[in-house]
Amino acid sequence: MSLFLTFREIFLLIDIILILIIIFDQRKNPTSTMGWILVLILLPGLGFFIYLFLGQDWTKRRLFSRKAEVDQSIRETVTSQKKELKRIGMEQRGSAYERLVSIARMLLESNQAIITNDNTLTIYTDGKEKFNALFDAIRGARHHIHLQYYIIRDDPLSRELISALAAKAREGVEIRLLADSLGMKVKKKGLEEFLKAGGKYAAFFPRLYTLNYRNHRKIAVIDGTTGFIGGYNIGEEYLGKGPLGYWRDAAIRIDGTGVVGLQLRFFMDWNYAANQNLTYDTVYFPEKTGHGTCPLQIVSSGPDARWNQIKEGYVKLIQSAMESVYIQTPYFIPDESISDALRIAAQSGVDVRIMIPCKPDHPFVYWSTLSFIGELLEAGVRAYTYDNGFIHAKTIVVDGVAASVGSANFDVRSFRLNFEANAFFYDQVYGDQMKKAFLDDLPKCTEITLEKYKNRSRWIKAKESVSRLFSPLG
Repeated sequence: MSLFLTFREIFLLIDIILILIIIFDQRKNPTSTMGWILVLILLPGLGFFIYLFLGQDWTKRRLFSRKAEVDQSIRETVTSQKKELKRIGMEQRGSAYERLVSIARMLLESNQAIITNDNTLTIYTDGKEKFNALFDAIRGARHHIHLQYYIIRDDPLSRELISALAAKAREGVEIRLLADSLGMKVKKKGLEEFLKAGGKYAAFFPRLYTLNYRNHRKIAVIDGTTGFIGGYNIGEEYLGKGPLGYWRDAAIRIDGTGVVGLQLRFFMDWNYAANQNLTYDTVYFPEKTGHGTCPLQIVSSGPDARWNQIKEGYVKLIQSAMESVYIQTPYFIPDESISDALRIAAQSGVDVRIMIPCKPDHPFVYWSTLSFIGELLEAGVRAYTYDNGFIHAKTIVVDGVAASVGSANFDVRSFRLNFEANAFFYDQVYGDQMKKAFLDDLPKCTEITLEKYKNRSRWIKAKESVSRLFSPLG
């Protein structure tokens, strides 16, 4: 008998060790656990590298334990200075809002998502309008500009942005630019003008051997009084100039004290990525600035948190629905809690509709999405493919009175593996605008009827089955 193990035997031993780690140490979701065990058994050797790139999380606690401590420190400092932000403040707005108070309270307790009641919102569904507003706000900045994006392309739009930031830095405005290291495509040379002008840059989680734990947030804060949050990254495709055509997305501008939540989120991520200690100062957190009436919370989630707060916010919104639930998302791979909530709502007579792209930017995810959509059609959920380009919006609006806009998709990656941030707001004026935006998109869509879905080809069924099999991995 040979004293040396063959490559096959070595990989088999590695796979057995990984299976034991997944089961007994990492304690993943049971569905995810079975998925990874299946990968390791069916793809010996190759499964190890897939897991290394997509699934491993044995360093997660060590990586993010410090971040959780730093986050809590700055969070407590800000909330102690602004104690009034813990007040719900929606109880007197009428019966339509009574059921929404429990949502706000849950997000306050589980996520420390402070609620503010003096906000004015501007809703954007077109990239040109959104970026025009962002550049106008940047040009008007007087003290600081804080930007955080998952993707910054090396293209004309990013170069225009970096040039505009450099110009403001030369005026003496503080500029901080934070990007996920995987999504940052601008090389160091492209940042020279910005850095020489005094701008500061940091990369979040510079570990490119894994697709997990990416900072998917899209946040902009100007002078602590104006903020933007939504689905737009920085790139020409978000202006409709990419291979997928017109880009339908969603973002909101916040004017009011709600910007405190965005600023706080930026501080927490910047301190971790840049290894600095930005802390509370009235120049970053000015006194009450809003003149509107919209209650709003900034809710964040990620692999550093115990609970899946944004997902739980989605579930609570769906459970509160009495008339309608309208969802737009490019990726729809829900877990059981989301699927059950949508099914129960539809079977209770609520008008539940989901809008997804008509074309994939990630084919594997697209076919998984279709398989989950098909399952809900039988429960009475209505679904549509957006045919006028690509829909990238991550939105939900309930009864035209409560909504969420942000970076979190309706999929397991957003719920478990990415750092995400969404705005949850409770106001009929803006809820109606969100509902109208959804309904205005319907003429540009094709409905996926149950009959059409059942008559899909065997080839599509096969792609759905294989894609769905691996969809829980994470």
